[in-house]
Amino acid sequence: MRQASTILTVATRGRGFTEITQEIATWLGATGIQEGLLTLLCRHTSASLLIQENAAPAVKTDLAAWFERLAPESDGYAHDDEGPDDMPAHLRATLTGVNLSIPVRYGRMQLGTWQGIYLAEHRRAAHRREVALHLLGE
Repeated sequence: MRQASTILTVATRGRGFTEITQEIATWLGATGIQEGLLTLLCRHTSASLLIQENAAPAVKTDLAAWFERLAPESDGYAHDDEGPDDMPAHLRATLTGVNLSIPVRYGRMQLGTWQGIYLAEHRRAAHRREVALHLLGE
C-alpha cells in the first residue's frame, strides 16, 4: 500500500462555487497510484466541499439561492464576530460538509459523467482556502 498527500490552495472570489476537479485529477495522475481511496478535507469552517453537476451553470445559481433561503444573513445570530455573513457561512458549511471520499480506479477518480468537485465559499469576501488531499492505494 502506498500513500500520497498534499495541500491544494484555492483562491476564491467571495461567495460561490469554485470547481477544483481538474487540479485534483492532475495531482492524482502524478502520484502513479492506480487503485485506492482519495479523501479531501476543507480546512475551514466557513467553506465546504461538494460534488455536484458541472455541466449546467444554473445548478450553481439554484444552490446559492437555496443556501440564502436556508441560512440568510442578518437573521439575529449570536455569533457575528466577523460580520453578518459569519454565522450563515458556518451553517452552510454544516449543510454540505467539509470532507469527501472518492474511489480511484485506473488512476482516475470514479466520478459520474456530470459530476465535479467544488469548493463552496460561503463568505462574501475573497479568501485563500486550503483543501488537504490524501490518497491511499497501490
